[in-house]
Amino acid sequence: MATFYNQATLSYNGTVASSNITAGEILEVLSASKTAVPDTYSQGSDNAFIISIVNTGSSCYNGLTVTDDLGEYSFGEAGGTAVPLTYGEGSLIYYVNGVQQPSPAVTSMSPLTVTGINVPAGGNATLVYAAETNSFAPMGAEAAITNTAIVSGAGSEAVAASATIAYGDGIDLAISKSLSPAAVEENGEVTYTFLIQNFGTVPAEAADNVIFSDTFTPALRGITAEFNGTAWISGADYAYDPDNGVFTSLDGVITVPAAQFVQDEITGEWSTQAGVSTLIIKGRLS
Repeated sequence: MATFYNQATLSYNGTVASSNITAGEILEVLSASKTAVPDTYSQGSDNAFIISIVNTGSSCYNGLTVTDDLGEYSFGEAGGTAVPLTYGEGSLIYYVNGVQQPSPAVTSMSPLTVTGINVPAGGNATLVYAAETNSFAPMGAEAAITNTAIVSGAGSEAVAASATIAYGDGIDLAISKSLSPAAVEENGEVTYTFLIQNFGTVPAEAADNVIFSDTFTPALRGITAEFNGTAWISGADYAYDPDNGVFTSLDGVITVPAAQFVQDEITGEWSTQAGVSTLIIKGRLS
């Protein structure tokens, strides 16, 4: 709501007389809000954004323009800029008073610029579109993207609406397995190496009870197990049945550090350095 002031003067024979000051208010009849679904993201995830424009006035607003910055932000000492969201081309849906309309013109992909938006008197218009996080999306426990849209044109004051999505916290584990040697004689010894990676912002700790299991075929005998360079003890750290080859770690023995997230100071792109733990199991083929 804007306030304006006005005062009149009279000038005569070198004398000036001033009136009282009047004050008025300009009622803002056009407003906008923005919502993100979901409100968290990961690199390469899709998010839907909903922009709602409401007209409480008695006149229509025609030909409005909506400009969305797609989360643009500054980075680095050199003052570079990065855009962490990529508009999903063709995803835009447009409603007036809840009724879907033909898609308006998208005149720019970044910033996303949509023209020809009409909002009837006492009514509303809604824009829904999808955007994917790209390699410029901030990563880490405190990372977030604030996405701002500006509604302008048709003689109205520009109104802004923002939505913030946060980088998803949590554990994100992956495991890979390798065998050495790949070709082995009967009753020969083999080594299985398991690389456990955590791409998440939170370390996997003992309280998370991460359980590793594998069924070795053929079963192994005389096995040894080592986790991050420390020997495991049968019955304390793992259980193994040589009859069926089933190996299972016990509660609380698997831990994996959190990932590290790094932004390139020159390009602005983000990368993930996964936290890593290594399990090595050796034994002879039965």
